[in-house]
Amino acid sequence: MKELDLLLKNIKNKELLPIYFFHGKEPYFIDLALSALESEVLSEDEKAFGQTVLYGKETTVPQIIAYAQQFPMMGEINLILVKEAQDLRFDEKALDILASYAQAPVPSTVLAFAHKGKMDERKKFMKKLKAQSMTFVSEPVADYQLAQWISKRCSALGITVEPSIPGLLAEHLGNDLSRISTELAKLQLILKPGQVLDGKLVEIHIGISKEFNIFELQKALGQKKNDQAMRIAFFMGKTTKSLGGSTALLYKYFCNIIFFHTMKGVSQPDLVKAMELGHPFFINEVREAAQCYSLKNATRVISILREFNMKERGVGSSAVSSGDLLTEMVYKILNVDKVKVDL
Repeated sequence: MKELDLLLKNIKNKELLPIYFFHGKEPYFIDLALSALESEVLSEDEKAFGQTVLYGKETTVPQIIAYAQQFPMMGEINLILVKEAQDLRFDEKALDILASYAQAPVPSTVLAFAHKGKMDERKKFMKKLKAQSMTFVSEPVADYQLAQWISKRCSALGITVEPSIPGLLAEHLGNDLSRISTELAKLQLILKPGQVLDGKLVEIHIGISKEFNIFELQKALGQKKNDQAMRIAFFMGKTTKSLGGSTALLYKYFCNIIFFHTMKGVSQPDLVKAMELGHPFFINEVREAAQCYSLKNATRVISILREFNMKERGVGSSAVSSGDLLTEMVYKILNVDKVKVDL
């Protein structure tokens, strides 16, 4: 949710809306927003009388509105949290009831829906809420933004990381923000004050190999260390279930090599920004790789990556494991000037 930071700030400052409707494909942000309401709106003493938690499978819209129309027994706010709202029956009658309540919500009630999945915003009820800025859409973090999100999350938790760590976590933990957040919270407790999160600590506490991972493979490819690259590919292949993340990162890496060749004379800060490297630390690695791959060969590598992306989808390949495809792909990249490439 783009408005998440402001939303959480307003909740903390008790600048509350009468209705919140959280919906979308990313459950993590929905859970975060609902947790903020649960922890910030009422004191522990007030919760016993002023907070009601309902679940979509166990309740109905008329019952929810009946709770919402009650006045607080103690305190000033009646907080109604509807979890798993995607399990509610949103028939025409229910939507009419919700639309009617949205027209004139009870001022002393805060009614929040947590709907895991996208709700149809064309419905009358949703249109009313959207017009009053009471709907919040939770979208997944795009793969190419995941490392940046992890980096920001680390900063928020006070965790200092080596530049390559956010990308390493993104590659191996995937787009499961809840799992990433849990792992980072665990690391926050483990790390000593001033300790930097590096590959060794990630391997010990999360189980991601600091030696056999996509970033070590990328570095070995960039330096044309053939034996090392093939060894990393072999061991990665034993646990690789999909080439998707690896090919995406290598695609960006070789695109940056192409940019480097075509942007001669551009200042280093501008290069870092154009390549979206996130940290100046990585420009030296790209510069070194550009010495091993000419503009022509870097372009040919892009074609190889596209070829293997299609092969994993079953185009031009049959019953070949992702691990075997990875090994073959790495071999072709290392020998890009010798193998046949379909441009």
